[in-house]
Amino acid sequence: MKLTTIFFDLDGTLLPMDQDAFTADYFKRLAIKLAPLGYESKSLFDALWKGVAAMVKNDGSCLNFEAFWNCFAGILGEHVRKDEPTFAEFYRTDFQNVQHSCGYNPAANECVQKLKAMGYRLVLATNPLFPATATESRIRWAGLNKDDFELYTTYENSCHCKPNPDYYRDILVKIGCDPAECLMVGNDAHEDMIAETLGMRVFLLTDCLLNRKEADISRYPQGSFGELMAYIETQRV
Repeated sequence: MKLTTIFFDLDGTLLPMDQDAFTADYFKRLAIKLAPLGYESKSLFDALWKGVAAMVKNDGSCLNFEAFWNCFAGILGEHVRKDEPTFAEFYRTDFQNVQHSCGYNPAANECVQKLKAMGYRLVLATNPLFPATATESRIRWAGLNKDDFELYTTYENSCHCKPNPDYYRDILVKIGCDPAECLMVGNDAHEDMIAETLGMRVFLLTDCLLNRKEADISRYPQGSFGELMAYIETQRV
Protein backbone atom coordinates (compact mmCIF):
# COMPACT_ATOMS: atom_id res chain seq x y z
CA MET A 1 0.00 0.00 0.00
CA LYS A 2 1.21 3.52 -0.81
CA LEU A 3 2.87 5.41 2.05
CA THR A 4 0.66 8.39 2.94
CA THR A 5 1.29 9.11 6.61
CA ILE A 6 4.41 9.53 8.73
CA PHE A 7 4.42 9.33 12.52
CA PHE A 8 7.31 11.04 14.33
CA ASP A 9 8.46 10.57 17.88
CA LEU A 10 9.62 13.81 19.53
CA ASP A 11 12.10 13.37 22.38
CA GLY A 12 15.37 12.02 21.02
CA THR A 13 13.99 12.05 17.47
CA LEU A 14 12.91 15.50 16.31
CA LEU A 15 14.28 17.00 19.54
CA PRO A 16 17.77 15.72 20.38
CA MET A 17 18.27 14.97 24.05
CA ASP A 18 19.87 12.81 26.68
CA GLN A 19 16.74 11.44 28.32
CA ASP A 20 18.32 11.10 31.77
CA ALA A 21 19.72 14.65 31.75
CA PHE A 22 16.38 16.04 30.57
CA THR A 23 14.42 14.19 33.26
CA ALA A 24 16.82 15.23 36.03
CA ASP A 25 16.61 18.91 35.04
CA TYR A 26 12.82 18.74 34.66
CA PHE A 27 12.20 17.08 38.04
CA LYS A 28 14.66 19.39 39.83
CA ARG A 29 12.88 22.50 38.57
CA LEU A 30 9.47 21.04 39.42
CA ALA A 31 10.64 20.26 42.97
CA ILE A 32 11.81 23.86 43.42
CA LYS A 33 8.46 25.14 42.15
CA LEU A 34 6.47 22.92 44.51
CA ALA A 35 8.65 23.24 47.63
CA PRO A 36 6.74 26.31 48.93
CA LEU A 37 3.57 24.20 48.87
CA GLY A 38 5.12 21.65 51.23
CA TYR A 39 6.29 18.99 48.78
CA GLU A 40 9.40 17.08 49.85
CA SER A 41 11.66 16.07 46.95
CA LYS A 42 11.97 12.35 47.64
CA SER A 43 8.26 11.72 48.17
CA LEU A 44 7.44 13.98 45.20
CA PHE A 45 9.77 12.11 42.86
CA ASP A 46 8.45 8.75 44.05
CA ALA A 47 4.85 9.85 43.43
CA LEU A 48 5.75 11.34 40.03
CA TRP A 49 7.39 8.12 38.84
CA LYS A 50 4.46 6.04 40.06
CA GLY A 51 2.12 8.44 38.27
CA VAL A 52 4.12 7.96 35.08
CA ALA A 53 3.93 4.18 35.55
CA ALA A 54 0.16 4.46 35.96
CA MET A 55 -0.07 6.22 32.60
CA VAL A 56 2.15 3.62 30.92
CA LYS A 57 -0.07 0.87 32.33
CA ASN A 58 -3.31 2.66 31.41
CA ASP A 59 -5.73 0.12 29.96
CA GLY A 60 -7.73 2.73 28.08
CA SER A 61 -10.41 3.10 30.74
CA CYS A 62 -9.53 6.74 31.36
CA LEU A 63 -7.37 9.52 29.96
CA ASN A 64 -3.70 9.52 30.91
CA PHE A 65 -4.33 12.80 32.71
CA GLU A 66 -6.81 11.04 34.98
CA ALA A 67 -4.56 8.00 35.44
CA PHE A 68 -1.72 10.25 36.59
CA TRP A 69 -3.71 12.36 39.01
CA ASN A 70 -5.60 9.42 40.47
CA CYS A 71 -2.29 7.73 41.25
CA PHE A 72 -0.50 10.90 42.39
CA ALA A 73 -3.34 11.90 44.72
CA GLY A 74 -3.69 8.32 45.93
CA ILE A 75 -0.09 8.45 47.16
CA LEU A 76 0.19 12.00 48.51
CA GLY A 77 -3.43 12.63 49.44
CA GLU A 78 -6.48 14.03 47.69
CA HIS A 79 -5.58 17.53 48.86
CA VAL A 80 -2.86 17.70 46.16
CA ARG A 81 -5.51 18.06 43.46
CA LYS A 82 -5.89 21.70 44.49
CA ASP A 83 -2.31 22.20 43.27
CA GLU A 84 -3.11 21.33 39.64
CA PRO A 85 -3.06 25.07 38.69
CA THR A 86 0.49 25.34 40.08
CA PHE A 87 1.58 22.39 37.94
CA ALA A 88 -0.01 24.09 34.92
CA GLU A 89 1.79 27.33 35.73
CA PHE A 90 5.09 25.42 36.01
CA TYR A 91 4.76 24.12 32.46
CA ARG A 92 4.07 27.64 31.17
CA THR A 93 7.02 29.17 33.01
CA ASP A 94 9.86 27.29 34.75
CA PHE A 95 9.62 24.27 32.45
CA GLN A 96 10.71 26.49 29.56
CA ASN A 97 14.23 26.55 31.04
CA VAL A 98 14.51 22.78 30.58
CA GLN A 99 15.17 23.59 26.92
CA HIS A 100 18.81 24.04 27.97
CA SER A 101 18.96 20.28 28.59
CA CYS A 102 17.97 19.57 24.99
CA GLY A 103 19.82 19.88 21.73
CA TYR A 104 18.71 21.18 18.37
CA ASN A 105 19.00 19.65 14.92
CA PRO A 106 17.96 21.84 11.98
CA ALA A 107 17.67 18.71 9.85
CA ALA A 108 14.55 17.77 11.83
CA ASN A 109 12.66 20.86 10.68
CA GLU A 110 14.02 20.55 7.13
CA CYS A 111 12.78 16.95 6.98
CA VAL A 112 9.32 17.80 8.32
CA GLN A 113 8.88 20.72 5.93
CA LYS A 114 9.99 18.64 2.92
CA LEU A 115 7.58 15.86 3.81
CA LYS A 116 4.72 18.34 4.20
CA ALA A 117 5.55 19.81 0.81
CA MET A 118 5.51 16.30 -0.64
CA GLY A 119 1.95 15.88 0.61
CA TYR A 120 2.45 13.44 3.46
CA ARG A 121 0.17 13.48 6.47
CA LEU A 122 2.26 14.02 9.61
CA VAL A 123 1.50 12.89 13.15
CA LEU A 124 3.55 13.67 16.24
CA ALA A 125 3.48 10.36 18.09
CA THR A 126 5.23 11.45 21.27
CA ASN A 127 4.61 9.37 24.36
CA PRO A 128 1.62 11.15 25.97
CA LEU A 129 3.07 11.60 29.44
CA PHE A 130 2.99 15.42 29.32
CA PRO A 131 0.26 18.05 29.21
CA ALA A 132 -0.32 19.87 25.93
CA THR A 133 1.54 22.97 27.18
CA ALA A 134 4.74 20.99 27.71
CA THR A 135 4.37 19.12 24.43
CA GLU A 136 3.81 22.31 22.45
CA SER A 137 6.90 23.81 24.10
CA ARG A 138 9.05 20.84 23.13
CA ILE A 139 7.73 21.09 19.57
CA ARG A 140 8.93 24.71 19.47
CA TRP A 141 12.30 23.74 20.94
CA ALA A 142 12.73 21.43 17.97
CA GLY A 143 12.20 24.41 15.64
CA LEU A 144 8.74 23.22 14.65
CA ASN A 145 5.16 24.38 15.01
CA LYS A 146 2.27 22.36 16.39
CA ASP A 147 0.40 23.08 13.15
CA ASP A 148 3.04 21.07 11.27
CA PHE A 149 1.18 17.99 12.54
CA GLU A 150 -2.34 16.73 11.95
CA LEU A 151 -2.33 15.35 15.49
CA TYR A 152 0.02 15.42 18.46
CA THR A 153 -0.55 13.25 21.49
CA THR A 154 -0.71 14.59 25.06
CA TYR A 155 -1.88 13.22 28.37
CA GLU A 156 -5.17 15.08 27.93
CA ASN A 157 -6.10 13.41 24.62
CA SER A 158 -4.68 9.89 25.03
CA CYS A 159 -5.62 6.83 27.06
CA HIS A 160 -2.66 4.57 26.27
CA CYS A 161 1.12 4.99 26.17
CA LYS A 162 4.07 3.49 24.36
CA PRO A 163 5.05 0.67 24.16
CA ASN A 164 1.42 -0.51 24.21
CA PRO A 165 0.41 -1.13 20.57
CA ASP A 166 -3.02 0.27 21.47
CA TYR A 167 -1.39 3.70 21.63
CA TYR A 168 -0.75 3.46 17.88
CA ARG A 169 -4.15 1.87 17.23
CA ASP A 170 -5.83 4.83 18.90
CA ILE A 171 -4.04 7.26 16.57
CA LEU A 172 -4.89 5.21 13.50
CA VAL A 173 -8.55 5.30 14.45
CA LYS A 174 -8.49 9.04 15.15
CA ILE A 175 -6.99 9.90 11.78
CA GLY A 176 -8.80 7.16 9.85
CA CYS A 177 -5.68 5.55 8.45
CA ASP A 178 -4.67 2.00 7.57
CA PRO A 179 -1.42 0.92 9.31
CA ALA A 180 -0.05 -0.27 5.96
CA GLU A 181 -0.08 3.38 4.79
CA CYS A 182 2.02 4.54 7.74
CA LEU A 183 5.66 4.88 8.75
CA MET A 184 6.74 5.32 12.37
CA VAL A 185 10.01 7.20 12.88
CA GLY A 186 11.60 7.08 16.31
CA ASN A 187 14.80 6.63 18.28
CA ASP A 188 13.58 4.00 20.76
CA ALA A 189 14.11 0.43 19.59
CA HIS A 190 11.26 -0.83 21.76
CA GLU A 191 8.71 1.94 22.22
CA ASP A 192 8.78 3.14 18.61
CA MET A 193 9.62 0.03 16.63
CA ILE A 194 6.75 -1.87 18.26
CA ALA A 195 4.49 -0.07 15.78
CA GLU A 196 5.70 -2.67 13.29
CA THR A 197 3.52 -5.28 15.04
CA LEU A 198 0.45 -3.45 13.71
CA GLY A 199 1.66 -3.58 10.12
CA MET A 200 3.23 -0.12 10.09
CA ARG A 201 6.58 0.50 8.46
CA VAL A 202 9.27 1.70 10.88
CA PHE A 203 12.52 3.66 10.72
CA LEU A 204 14.96 3.82 13.63
CA LEU A 205 16.57 7.25 13.95
CA THR A 206 19.98 6.61 15.49
CA ASP A 207 21.15 10.13 16.44
CA CYS A 208 19.96 9.62 20.05
CA LEU A 209 19.40 5.89 19.93
CA LEU A 210 17.73 4.16 22.87
CA ASN A 211 17.98 0.38 23.02
CA ARG A 212 17.63 -0.45 26.70
CA LYS A 213 16.69 -4.07 26.02
CA GLU A 214 19.71 -4.54 23.75
CA ALA A 215 17.53 -5.84 20.94
CA ASP A 216 18.95 -6.81 17.57
CA ILE A 217 18.21 -3.65 15.58
CA SER A 218 20.01 -4.70 12.41
CA ARG A 219 16.74 -5.60 10.69
CA TYR A 220 15.31 -2.08 10.91
CA PRO A 221 15.87 0.64 8.31
CA GLN A 222 17.93 3.15 10.28
CA GLY A 223 20.19 6.17 10.27
CA SER A 224 19.90 9.95 10.52
CA PHE A 225 17.55 12.29 8.68
CA GLY A 226 19.40 11.93 5.39
CA GLU A 227 18.97 8.18 5.46
CA LEU A 228 15.34 8.64 6.48
CA MET A 229 14.57 10.77 3.44
CA ALA A 230 16.34 8.26 1.21
CA TYR A 231 14.28 5.45 2.74
CA ILE A 232 11.04 7.35 2.19
CA GLU A 233 11.98 7.79 -1.46
CA THR A 234 12.15 4.00 -1.80
CA GLN A 235 8.61 3.74 -0.40
CA ARG A 236 7.06 6.13 -2.93
CA VAL A 237 5.26 3.55 -5.03
